[in-house]
Amino acid sequence: MNTHELKALNDYLKGFVTPGRAEKIDQVLSLRQRHVTVMLEDIYQPHNASAVLRSCDAFGIQHVHIVENRNSYRINPDVELGTAQWLTLHHYREKENNTPDAIRQLKESGYRIIATAPHSRDCLLEDLSIEKGPMALMFGTELNGLSDTALDLADEFVRIPMHGFVESFNISVSAAICLSSLDRRLRDSRIPIQPDAHELQEIRHQWYRNSLKRPDQLIRAYGQEKTHG
Repeated sequence: MNTHELKALNDYLKGFVTPGRAEKIDQVLSLRQRHVTVMLEDIYQPHNASAVLRSCDAFGIQHVHIVENRNSYRINPDVELGTAQWLTLHHYREKENNTPDAIRQLKESGYRIIATAPHSRDCLLEDLSIEKGPMALMFGTELNGLSDTALDLADEFVRIPMHGFVESFNISVSAAICLSSLDRRLRDSRIPIQPDAHELQEIRHQWYRNSLKRPDQLIRAYGQEKTHG
């Protein structure tokens, strides 16, 4: 379905969405960005996975890439609070090691692969370039961090400044700090960060469907109207 056709369908569905929800969708969609995406590798604690999703939604991240090698990805509804329905989740779980496939797909989509881990070539979070192009931030398991595969395939490395005795942040805290810093810098810049017109219509369509009780029935009715109209 091309952009014009999808817009026409969305305009039809909007008539069945409450005015308050439609207004909220317009507001949130206007602030969605695609310059930053997140990849989660083998997260096994549901409350951490859920907290990261909440942060992604809060900072306008639409796409989250979920790599499941040894651990299945689960969310905690009490923490996630329904935010997953507003995100586009990409799962990689067909192989024993799905990390290379996820990173390859991200690179083919134009993302720099940023490992959130100390490294001899790392930079501080505030020094991470936003001008070099879109970036995918990788976060690893709670205990061991990112896998050797992820580190080997990373383009750049970033660390968050720390001044205490602890050596690392909880993964959900790390994600929130990174996304907050990048969000502020991106929105203060002139870098075009919003998805293109077609993707915005695709996201809008997903959100309208999630806001309706019988979206498939309405879409069928729309098709019949077009056929007999």
